[in-house]
Amino acid sequence: MRVMKMICTECLAIATIRKTNRKHPQLADVYCSCTNVECGHSFVMTVSFSHTLSPSALKGQGRVKELIDAMPEQDREKALEFLLQAKKRA
Repeated sequence: MRVMKMICTECLAIATIRKTNRKHPQLADVYCSCTNVECGHSFVMTVSFSHTLSPSALKGQGRVKELIDAMPEQDREKALEFLLQAKKRA
């Protein structure tokens, strides 16, 4: 898994994320501290969602499959019967 690296805006050393304040699912303030002991800069950066590169498999059919897989077997059979009846009416 990749971890986002924050860079100190003063000395360009790697900074450690100390806290994240999520304002919205796509927007957060990230509180950082420089790892360079001679610098010691603490700062806040805003991180935001930009755009999708590959759509989530949990949308559409992938999401439906996930929900059906989570159902007890008996409920799955009822759902299948319901869907088959709806298909016959269409």
